[in-house]
Amino acid sequence: MRLKPGGWYNLSTKAVIAVGIVNVLVFLVFSYVSIRTQRQHLISEVVRGASLFSDTVKSSTYRDMLEDRREDAYLVMETIGRQEGIAKVRIFNKEGKITFSTNKSEIDQLVDKQAEACYACHGPGMTKPAVSLVTQARARIYGEKNGNRHRVLGMITPIYNEKSCYTSSCHVHPASQRVLGVVDIGISLADIDREIGAIQRRTAVLAAGAILLISLLVWLLVRHFVGRPVRELVKGTQRIAEGDLDHLIPVDRSDEMGSLAEAFNRMTRSLKRAHEELQSLMEKLEEKVRERTRALGEAQAQLVQSEKLASLGKLAASIAHEINNPLSGVLTYAKLMIRQLSRGQPDEKVLRGAIKNLSLIERETQRCSTIVRNLLDFSRQRDLSFAAVDVNQVIEEALSLLGNQLVIQEIQLQKRLSPMPSIQADFAQLRQAFINIIMNACEAMEKGGGLTIESRPAGEGAVEVRVTDTGVGIPAENLSKIFDPFFTTKEKGTGLGLSVVYGIIERHGGRLEIQSQAGRGTMMIVHLPVSRSGKERDEEPQYDRLVL
Repeated sequence: MRLKPGGWYNLSTKAVIAVGIVNVLVFLVFSYVSIRTQRQHLISEVVRGASLFSDTVKSSTYRDMLEDRREDAYLVMETIGRQEGIAKVRIFNKEGKITFSTNKSEIDQLVDKQAEACYACHGPGMTKPAVSLVTQARARIYGEKNGNRHRVLGMITPIYNEKSCYTSSCHVHPASQRVLGVVDIGISLADIDREIGAIQRRTAVLAAGAILLISLLVWLLVRHFVGRPVRELVKGTQRIAEGDLDHLIPVDRSDEMGSLAEAFNRMTRSLKRAHEELQSLMEKLEEKVRERTRALGEAQAQLVQSEKLASLGKLAASIAHEINNPLSGVLTYAKLMIRQLSRGQPDEKVLRGAIKNLSLIERETQRCSTIVRNLLDFSRQRDLSFAAVDVNQVIEEALSLLGNQLVIQEIQLQKRLSPMPSIQADFAQLRQAFINIIMNACEAMEKGGGLTIESRPAGEGAVEVRVTDTGVGIPAENLSKIFDPFFTTKEKGTGLGLSVVYGIIERHGGRLEIQSQAGRGTMMIVHLPVSRSGKERDEEPQYDRLVL
């Protein structure tokens, strides 16, 4: 499948997609690390501030607690709890009972020791509450339960039993009690969450902008430095595929693409040289083929002429016998006339007899002349000359040359020649073809037999001739080779007879079929078109068969 330039599959788009994916991954990791770092930093700052704030609250109420002025201490805490950003303020006593809370509903309730506020001191594996906590251990983040989606940072600050406490006159705590209670302050993280959300949005926008900008830059760079040279290479390849071997790609850079363009140009020059060498070899080859064609044509003509001479040799006996009979009659009548005329002045009866004898001599001489003329016409080399030809007349003339051969071999001839339209053919060539077919049939019946020749129209625009003999037949393994030049099963055969016939029939646009069984005779079927429209081959010699 040939892809058209452009589309998602081109090099620039693929590079942008690849770089875009890498950018997305890099910016995702970077954004995650950056946002996480900023979140941790903000939370750390809030925790540190919350710790300072919690210590400040404890310090602010220290004197009131020391002097057991609880109402004053609670008032200070109440005031602090109403400040913006403070979710709640609570105080737990040593038993975990909430003694003060800005949420009045929690007062006097016991705190679950597994809750967030107690987990730092009463965690798993602790048999006694922890008496000393670092700042991070005192902080916890949890969601509000009042339907608000914002988180809350809880900071617990233990109230330790100091000397001033267990020696105070107003209230006495046992010196063994290390922790008196806990101050729990909840600070809303709504502002922090909004800030973190804003940071995330800014980071996402900046990352998306950076990805688009980098992808666009990469697309422009790849399109200019890679896409354009590649398009030139593709265009050059198409030009070369179309046969333009003079097309070269401009080399205007010294990088890898420039080296590729130079290599492409070297390849083009090499292809052009190879093409020119191939053209030269083709021209030389065509000239050699023409020379060999002429030589082969001459050799074919010689072979065909040799076959004619071989046929003439086979005809010699029957021709000699054919001519001998009329010549014997001529000689007899000539001697008779010499005797009659040498007796003196001939009378009217002798003159009438002499005239009759001369007429017989003329007829027999004309008969000999016709036989010799046909024989010379058969043996003469001549060019093809197509004209209107009666196939039945061709068959009759071939039989006239071979009639005595049939008599000598005691072959019974049956002719069933139907009226047929004339065809465009070379009379002499067709006569030679039928002579070869009939002689081949005669050679298959050395001890006599029957020869049947039939002719008839074969549909529209064609005629058909069948020559059937009762000879020895042809073995099945030889049928495919019977028309090959020089193939013969006869001791004195040349192997050219049927090959010549095949070439003649083929050149006339016809076809030759053979049906035979060993010991049961052979049928040769000749199909000939009335016109030579599509099969004319005057200018194209056939080398697979021998033709004139």
